[in-house]
Amino acid sequence: MRKVLEKVFDEILLVDVLDSGDSAHLALMKRPELGVTLTKLHCWELTQYSKCVFMDADTMVLSNIDELFEKEELSAAPDPGWPDCFNSGVFVYRPSIETYNHLLQLATEKGSFDGGDQGLLNTFFSSWATTDINKHLPFIYNLSSISLYSYLPAFKAFGSNAKVVHFLGRMKPWNYTYDSKTKSIKGDTSDPTMVHPEFLNMWWHTFITNILPLLEQHGIVKDATTGVKAEEVTEAVSHMSLSGAAPTSPLSPTPAESSEERKERWEQGQADYMGADSFDNIKKKLDTYLQ
Repeated sequence: MRKVLEKVFDEILLVDVLDSGDSAHLALMKRPELGVTLTKLHCWELTQYSKCVFMDADTMVLSNIDELFEKEELSAAPDPGWPDCFNSGVFVYRPSIETYNHLLQLATEKGSFDGGDQGLLNTFFSSWATTDINKHLPFIYNLSSISLYSYLPAFKAFGSNAKVVHFLGRMKPWNYTYDSKTKSIKGDTSDPTMVHPEFLNMWWHTFITNILPLLEQHGIVKDATTGVKAEEVTEAVSHMSLSGAAPTSPLSPTPAESSEERKERWEQGQADYMGADSFDNIKKKLDTYLQ
């Protein structure tokens, strides 16, 4: 996979906060809950660049965004959950070892109010909400997929101008199952709590069109003549997770989720309609009982 990344990107750097020689290692020893957060902070060490745009791995660029380099640190779009905080999925910054060390110090001494990088960065860049409106990126540069239905008229009016979509939430594009024949994700996409299916289909189309051929070139994926089909790859990718765990069985809680947590999600109307709680899985469970 790294070989394929090197085909696409100019520079690939491995970041490992568990390395004892890493400057974040000592901070991680004191605040182990901030492991992923401390990984993100490494972007300030890229001092070979004068200015950078950070983007989470669950963002997708829809059109050219080079104009972001005209912005200054720290420029970001408001978070849909609390607009006086910025969302840390996309932000403009200036690499600096001094800033990096200050962020590590803050992480060690105070931690993060939300347990993640967004809380820490909003504490460090606390003047973002009130000081300089020029550092407020328009929402189209970090369009939260889970907020599309909270203000549907606005999405209909301005959504076509979106430049970056951010797949916030537990379900990511690669967690869905994609049907390469119909060129669409499988499942009921009519529920208003789901992310916009057009963006999900676009993510998968990009993967099938641009990434799958590269995987085949490197022998990671064999062609149909040797028994492995592209459809099987998309099926496998749809079950990927950060932990590399195997997909859960229908209607069973995920390893990180207890039965009580799952029940609470259902009661709040946040069932995993496209995954474990999909109509197909519910039907299979019912059929099992009836039989």
